[in-house]
Amino acid sequence: MRNNMSEPLVSIIVPTKNSSATLTDCLSSIANQSYSNIELIVVDNFSDDTTPNIAKKFTKNFFSKGPERSAQRNFAVSKASGKYICLIDSDMNLDESVVAECVELMEGNTNIAGVIIPEESFGEGFWANCKHLERSFYIGVPYMEAARFFKRIDFNKVKGYNFAMVSGEDWDLSQRMEVFGRLARTPSFIHHNEGKISLFKTVKKKYYYATRFASYTSNSKSRDKVTQQVSILGRYRLFFSKPKQLFANPLLGLGMLFMKTCEFGFGAAGYIVARMRKTL
Repeated sequence: MRNNMSEPLVSIIVPTKNSSATLTDCLSSIANQSYSNIELIVVDNFSDDTTPNIAKKFTKNFFSKGPERSAQRNFAVSKASGKYICLIDSDMNLDESVVAECVELMEGNTNIAGVIIPEESFGEGFWANCKHLERSFYIGVPYMEAARFFKRIDFNKVKGYNFAMVSGEDWDLSQRMEVFGRLARTPSFIHHNEGKISLFKTVKKKYYYATRFASYTSNSKSRDKVTQQVSILGRYRLFFSKPKQLFANPLLGLGMLFMKTCEFGFGAAGYIVARMRKTL
């Protein structure tokens, strides 16, 4: 990566675990940023594939740490030197102007506490296309998006990610960072690689995260946002508020609604099971 010391240093943090399928594209998108003064830090959760070898081709700042993303990210920030930190997942690719836009927003206004980078999904197959359609409804919706770019000093003041959270941790951090100011948004995007997903895979993932969602809902600093995020009827209202977008491809629209209904059902089951375990 090129270095221009007249620009504030940005530490980009990528947690990984068996990420070999997507990591090269992710780290290449970071290497190809139009912004020059970047420090890349990869923290791996003891992968047993080629993830470490891939990461070491892009950075000397490679570490091993677990057990979940929150711990990995906090550890990475403790190793970071940047004025700013940018928190990216290993299955995400960045438009080349993302970092430059984030720095410009933060440097240009002291009242900005963090920057939201809007997210689009892509992948292979029908269900990945359904996920792409779903995420298109969340762009610009304040309670559905979370910031990923912050001042490192502010991140440390709020003590970073909550270790107890495996689900909702991005929303939680973003809400706590708002004590320092408002959130801004970039015009450029993150592109989230869903890969080739199946309906079973997506509902299983939803169930897993739902069993760990109570730590977020019970500790969130924004009750209004939590209410909106967990409202199933509210989510359907959001989808049906844009019927042309929802049914531009009728089969895809119906597939997305079916997928979300399955996710909501399994998510509710996971949440209830987790609550019952706590009472036993």
